[in-house]
Formats: sequence, structure tokens, C-alpha cells
Amino acid sequence: MQNPKSIKVPKATRYQNAAIDYYMGLTNSSFLHYGYWEELPAPGEELTISSLRLAQEAYSIKLMGFIPEGVTTVLDVGCGIGGNAKYLSEGLPLGDRHQEDGSAKRHFLVEGLAPDSLQETRFIENTQGKVPFYLSRFEDFPPTKSYDLILFSESSQYISADDLAQGASRLVTSGGYVLLADMMRLDGEYKEGIFSNCQVKAELKTALEKAGFQLIKSEDISQSVAPTIDLCINNFQTFGLTTGKYVADVLQIAVPPLHTLLNWAFKRWLEKPIVEGLAARKIFENHLCYEIQLWQLANK
Repeated sequence: MQNPKSIKVPKATRYQNAAIDYYMGLTNSSFLHYGYWEELPAPGEELTISSLRLAQEAYSIKLMGFIPEGVTTVLDVGCGIGGNAKYLSEGLPLGDRHQEDGSAKRHFLVEGLAPDSLQETRFIENTQGKVPFYLSRFEDFPPTKSYDLILFSESSQYISADDLAQGASRLVTSGGYVLLADMMRLDGEYKEGIFSNCQVKAELKTALEKAGFQLIKSEDISQSVAPTIDLCINNFQTFGLTTGKYVADVLQIAVPPLHTLLNWAFKRWLEKPIVEGLAARKIFENHLCYEIQLWQLANK
């Protein structure tokens, strides 16, 4: 039997995956997305994990508000560890403040898709095995059935614009929808860095239109997403860098040669991405936006 081909993962994507692992450990949440801060924090206000979890809950409700009436079946592409899929399939309010929101009680027949076996395990646990999961890249997923809506929640950045558009046109029903929520590059010249794997907004628009989709509705939620970037940076500065400095100081005392070697390795390979990570908010504001977009496929 031949070994499966290895997939070459771009460096920017590997940085993003490392950030996701850090994010999961930080939040201990069933959601991987940035969240939606309904009330923006006041200047100087402490950002907490509890507030982030409320923002993640609000994000799923925000997404649900974009799903048109009549949609029944949903393919959650890049479904992560199942937070959105569980919410959409159960249609249950996640907090008392949404008990009276009728839209929060809608539910759908959801299926999840992701190429990560670790996410598969967490997905099955979080959805209690009630939501079908496909271990596959979107580009390789066979069109054996159609869906009313295909959801790309912070997963479009892992797929080329053409593959996303053409794949969606094959999998969505006639007159069906693509719901896309993600960071996008406003500046196509921003080609290197921690967010450089995000779609170029203009290029994604061209690809979807070429595949027969029409933009129905969009909303820029950049300001409501940005506090999560601040929270991650703050926690990394407080705990990550402080811990790293302590370990380095101990090594310098206990094993000076090892400290010298690791200090050289840090400056050679780690210093640049860490400095860039600490500047993530400024990079986001200068080069990117975060949009929710609803696209509809013309009748086939």
C-alpha cells in the first residue's frame, strides 16, 4: 500500500495552527473562533476569559442570524472541535439572555468536515456523536449530496479562493448559500506574516462571482473581534513571556552553555514571529478586516 501524500502546510498556516493550540489551552472552550464582543470593552477595562466565552456564544448567534429561512441542511467546513455545529444542530440557547430570542432556537441538520484527526476526536466528544463528521480536506470532499448552506467559519483562510468557490458550487443546492465569516486581507501586497494566509477580499469576491454566486448580505465586525486579539496578546505577555524569561534566567545560572545555545536559537528562529505576534492588533488594523458574508448561488 502506498503511503498517502504529505500535505505541504505553508508557514503562515503553521503559525495559525500554533495560535489555535494556544487559544484552545487559553479558553478551554468548545469554540475555536474569535468571538463577537457585543459590547466593546472600555479603554483600560480588563479582558477576561469569561468575557471571551460570552463573545464566542454571541458569535454563533450572530452567524445564525445570517442564515436565511428555508435552510435545513448545513455543511460546516473546517468545523473545528464542534462548537458551532453543536449549537446549530441543537438550536438551544446557550445563555439566559437569549431565552426569548426566537432565532436562537432554530436548528439544522449539520455535518462537519475537517482534515485534522485531533479535531475529529474533540468534535465527536463535543457533539456526543450526534453530528456526522468527515475527516477530509474540502478540496478532496466528494460531492455525493447537496446542502442548503455551506458554512466557512474562520476556515476560508486554509483553502484557495478558486477551490472554495468551485467546491461550494458543486456541493450547494440550486439557489443555496455560502455563509463565510473570517479575517480577510484588504491589501493584496501583504504577503508575508502571521495573517498572510487569509483570503484577499477582492480575489475571493471574484472567485465566488465567477462560480455563480451573488453577495446577498455582508457585515464588517472587525471592531467586535479585535478585543480577542488584545486578550490573547495580554495573556501571552503576562504568562508566556514572563515564564520564558524565568526559565532562561534559571538556565543561565544552572547550565550556562545550554542558555547560550537556546538564546542563539531564539534570536535566529523565534524572536521575529514573537515580535510579530505581539504586534498582531496593529497588523490586523492595517491590513485586514473581519467580515460575515452571505452568498447565494444562482439557480442551476
